[in-house]
Amino acid sequence: MAREARLTLETVEGSGLRFRAQVDASPEFVLDSGPGQAGPDPMQAVLAAVAGCTAMDVIAILRKQRQVVLGYEIVAEGERRETHPRAFTRIVVIHRLRGRDLDPAKVAEAIRLSETKYCSVHATLRPAVDLSSRFEIVPA
Repeated sequence: MAREARLTLETVEGSGLRFRAQVDASPEFVLDSGPGQAGPDPMQAVLAAVAGCTAMDVIAILRKQRQVVLGYEIVAEGERRETHPRAFTRIVVIHRLRGRDLDPAKVAEAIRLSETKYCSVHATLRPAVDLSSRFEIVPA
């Protein structure tokens, strides 16, 4: 399935760049590299994409397993090369779930399935980026 991303330059003022972005017919968003950012820069968007992709998978899988998730926070921490291209070398994804009687084995399996089978962003970054994850279950 082909996808299309279209970026339109909004400003080149100052030291940054701002683009209005749209993928297919989705709502527009801003990619921004300057001071007073109105949106993420492209590398920040990559971190958000890996977190969002796996989060959506994990919640969908846990729903099918009849796990009651009341809250979910996911944090992606990335390390980048010091020299150009400043690609990510390592990303750690931390899942913090809150729910009623969440089964740690089911949470671990949902994360594993996302990372190895379903998350397209993970598959795109791997094996060039060292991807790892961990989870915490917070009492409800």
